[in-house]
Amino acid sequence: MRHAVTRGRAAIVCEPKGAIVSTSAPPPSANDRVAASAVHATKWYGHGDTAVAALKDVSVSFDSGRFAAVMGASGSGKSTLMHCLAGLDRLTDGRIIIGGTDLSTLDDRALTLLRRDRIGFVFQAFNLVPTLTAKENIELPVALAGSKVDPAWFDEVVTMVDLRDRLAHRPSELSGGQQQRVAIARALASKPELIFADEPTGNLDSASGTTVLEFLRHAVDHMGQTIVMVTHDPAAASWADRAVFLSDGGIVGDIADPTAASVLERMQALDPRMAAGHERTRG
Repeated sequence: MRHAVTRGRAAIVCEPKGAIVSTSAPPPSANDRVAASAVHATKWYGHGDTAVAALKDVSVSFDSGRFAAVMGASGSGKSTLMHCLAGLDRLTDGRIIIGGTDLSTLDDRALTLLRRDRIGFVFQAFNLVPTLTAKENIELPVALAGSKVDPAWFDEVVTMVDLRDRLAHRPSELSGGQQQRVAIARALASKPELIFADEPTGNLDSASGTTVLEFLRHAVDHMGQTIVMVTHDPAAASWADRAVFLSDGGIVGDIADPTAASVLERMQALDPRMAAGHERTRG
């Protein structure tokens, strides 16, 4: 397997069994629409003397058609930010806006419909239904909405993640990397406005993790997707167009066109403990 990535107008060469071979991306879109934003976002857990501020007046935006990594140590607020952006948790104060929709104006049912129809999710633990085949898992969100997957789009997605010969298999018959590729295909199936990926390579070996990141990068560059990925891994963040850093519930850094080295350097400056493990494993 080989890959070459230059973010933005990326050249990407991915050859997992010949699934993707592309050496040039289409020109960048002139569409600068913001896909998701947090405006003075504050989130408290608990009450009184035991209350903890997970987010402290955070304002950040994520553009359409881009791949962003959100990074930080455990307890930094990165997962809370993603959960609030995705409508999985509500803010204590402030606003979350998805494609022009203020989530604070939605009741629980409307919020559920927004998540179902406009957002895709990729989780560290895959979250596949064990009794369904790969094909059925991919189609599940669209089926729950009472619709059917566009056959041409389904074919494109399945080809992209190189799962055509595994569609009849259940999760227990798939490797971890294959299960995560099913999860990516499921997230893409409904053509969402944006995809949130929570540590998508966290349960995978290095080779499988790289394959997953190649697919995510390809989805942005060649399928017009928007991805916000929470990760602690500098190598994973280097696949993104941008890396946003959180610490103690606030934004403390923002790098365009990150590399593993630039991310590691920023992590070291923010908190040596964040970078220590990665430095030990680099050689």
